[in-house]
Amino acid sequence: MNVLQLLRHLKRKLRWKRSWLTLGMFFTVVMVSYILYATGSRLSAGDSPGAVRSTFAGLTPVDDQRLQEATTMLKRITDSREGYLLKKYVCGEERSQLGLQSPQELLELQMKHPNWLLGIGANGEVTFTENIDDLSPECKEKAVFGIDGSSNLSLFNGTPAKDNVIRTFFQLNIKHLESSLPRETVEQLHEGIRVTDLEEYNSVLSTFSDYAMPPQETERAMTRP
Repeated sequence: MNVLQLLRHLKRKLRWKRSWLTLGMFFTVVMVSYILYATGSRLSAGDSPGAVRSTFAGLTPVDDQRLQEATTMLKRITDSREGYLLKKYVCGEERSQLGLQSPQELLELQMKHPNWLLGIGANGEVTFTENIDDLSPECKEKAVFGIDGSSNLSLFNGTPAKDNVIRTFFQLNIKHLESSLPRETVEQLHEGIRVTDLEEYNSVLSTFSDYAMPPQETERAMTRP
């Protein structure tokens, strides 16, 4: 074999190797793409509990179990349902409509937001509940701490009044409170203390919890004729 034949032979071998290398790379890309697609499909559809646990490894065992139960319930749905999102804040809540959702869309929403709580109403509507450690926008505008008619520390929607109570916390020992705190602070509590964020909210609760009546005293006060 002369030099030219040797070169042609080497070129043919090189082209053959390149062809196989290109083909091998092509199959590798195809396989990787398929694996990624299949994995993504299983996660979005919630078909693999193991995959779900791997993806949401940060969930507590209780939350993980709840998520598995929620996805199981959603996979039983075969028709489109009205969807809602309920945002529950430390103070206040907001409910918004998500529109008509297909079974797959509902499942994808749950998988995208594993901490949302699932609820299915009597009419078949699906409500996701998101717990938010903050005050709602409305509470930031209107929430006021004050004392109700039974000496309870309560949160009001605006001016302290019976019809404006959002939440009642505990009964206050008024005598102890009035003898321990400056008059201005006591008067401010009766008039209403505005809170605009979670830090102020927690600060007021922490301050007046020192003047809460013991549970047994509260029970006696409530049952007293």
